[in-house]
Amino acid sequence: MKTLPQFLKKYFWDIDFSKLDKEIFPSFIIERILEEGDEKAARWMRDNFDLEQIKNVLYNSKNLSPRSANYWQLIFNLKRDKILCLRKSFQKKQRPIWKY
Repeated sequence: MKTLPQFLKKYFWDIDFSKLDKEIFPSFIIERILEEGDEKAARWMRDNFDLEQIKNVLYNSKNLSPRSANYWQLIFNLKRDKILCLRKSFQKKQRPIWKY
């Protein structure tokens, strides 16, 4: 089992951190660090995951905010129109939780 370093625990408050394995849940871990992580977490992510894995998560994630996706798109110099959560058609499909 490939456990994560303790400094990442604050990003995974909603799950049992001791059972989070980077070999089994790489997309979930990458997505959470892209959305919530600081510089230290991002550095750890780059050191522990292949760049193609990170790009794949960016391209296909439905859970990243447009703000985070746009930031990482600029950092990794990716094509904006290939990132799912930045496409206008995807953003229109998202419904507000509370309309009022």
